Amino acid sequence: MRNTLLASAALAAALLAAPAVAEAHVTLQPEQAPAGGFVRLDVRVPNERDDANTTKVDVKFPPGFAEASYQKVPGWGVKVTKAKLAKPIQTDDGAVTEGVSRITWTADSTADGIPPGAFQDFGLSVQVPGKAGDTLTFKALQTYSNGTVVRWIGPAGSDTPAPTVQVTAAGGAAGAPAATATPAKASDGASNGLAITALIVGALGLITGVAALSSRRGAAARSRSPRAPAPGSASRRR
Repeated sequence: MRNTLLASAALAAALLAAPAVAEAHVTLQPEQAPAGGFVRLDVRVPNERDDANTTKVDVKFPPGFAEASYQKVPGWGVKVTKAKLAKPIQTDDGAVTEGVSRITWTADSTADGIPPGAFQDFGLSVQVPGKAGDTLTFKALQTYSNGTVVRWIGPAGSDTPAPTVQVTAAGGAAGAPAATATPAKASDGASNGLAITALIVGALGLITGVAALSSRRGAAARSRSPRAPAPGSASRRR
């Protein structure tokens, strides 16, 4: 019984300590793509600031991308930078000696940027280079309207990990459709808060119930114990 009470208390403490929303990062969606496949990849950019809009997203490509088409995003300009490939890529149209090395999206104005509580997908159509088992790393810089620059270039597990795509065997999973960016609604945060509160209340209720059950069992055990006769109540022998 004591172990049950301790476990319930630990659960309630964990729920109280848990953050309401997990920290979001710049990522590539989907996170897996088949080698040699023509897929759609989305650079997903959330706004992690409360007081500024994201106004620029600069993504550096790993080697091997001969071409990359981008989806037009209203209110954003695009610049594609190419560089000479270390090894030419053979295509049906001949050898390609230049590849996409960088794509930069810049908001036309601060108002066109990604506001707090929102995210934006920047769609790409590419042919996936490499072989199954490779990890493609896309280093990204996220610039805010207040001048802050977040460098998403770190290793996995760091505070600012670079977006990556795992290359799978040919014929594996293909790219997923993009999602439309929408600012988070106040009701969404309220719903999250209510859900967490409900979990906490439930855990506390469990603790209370266990304690009450323990108390009732103790009272029942005492009521079944034989009682000593009251003074003067013993029958007299005649």
